[in-house]
Amino acid sequence: MKLMRVGPLGQEKPAILDKDGKVRDLSGHVADIGGTAISPEGLAKIAAIDPASLPEIAVDRIGACVAGTGKFICIGLNYSDHAAETGAAVPPEPVIFMKATSAICGPNDDVLIPRGSEKTDWEVELGVVIGKTAKYVSEADAMDYVAGYCVSHDVSERAFQTERAGQWTKGKSCDTFGPIGPWLVTKDEIANPHDLKMWLSVNGKMMQDGSSKTMVYGVAHVVSYLSQFMSLHPGDIISTGTPPGVGLGMKPPQFLKASDVVELGIEGLGTQKQTFKADV
Repeated sequence: MKLMRVGPLGQEKPAILDKDGKVRDLSGHVADIGGTAISPEGLAKIAAIDPASLPEIAVDRIGACVAGTGKFICIGLNYSDHAAETGAAVPPEPVIFMKATSAICGPNDDVLIPRGSEKTDWEVELGVVIGKTAKYVSEADAMDYVAGYCVSHDVSERAFQTERAGQWTKGKSCDTFGPIGPWLVTKDEIANPHDLKMWLSVNGKMMQDGSSKTMVYGVAHVVSYLSQFMSLHPGDIISTGTPPGVGLGMKPPQFLKASDVVELGIEGLGTQKQTFKADV
């Protein structure tokens, strides 16, 4: 299933994309796409509904595909070829950092370049959405806790991230730096999350053209690993790293400016398109 949220910011309705590409209203059956709705039982309930029986929605805006996210967790340097382009070694364990949930926005919303930014950068990433509480889970059982996947754009301000004192979080958490969606694609639709084409372009020029094949620590490993340190809850999002082609890795480095248009997508998970604007 492809689940989504549509409507004005703060007034999104839960919806499902049918086989003909029509957006159908789920609000008569679930309160939102999050919490119990994306539990195994909740997804089974939605799967039993005939989408043709649901009202069609005219879509003006697509919102973030998950509601009520408590944690937005990112894994750094998790693609071997991306680590190489940044000059970093592949880490011996997953690198964990947090992205503020206030960064979350819709997949096609404008992205704001923060005040004082010098080095706003792009990163297409595979997002993993948790469907039930995970604590101390084994890698063998980890996929039982995954509801599905989405496109995640880990927008980053590199000067904030690495050139100022402290940790990475402040370079990752600016408002609108976390577009997710357009859909939460349930895991049954993705045969292998580690064999998906991933791409990103800036003003029509391809910058990232990679694959989740080069992911170092896979989905099951990351879910299990994180659950040893913190409980994962329904609606939590894990952004699992990016393939090469980010602005920081170019020679010379290239960064985003106001009016730039970024488009990105992952095979089977849909596409995003954002216009970057100065946050004044």
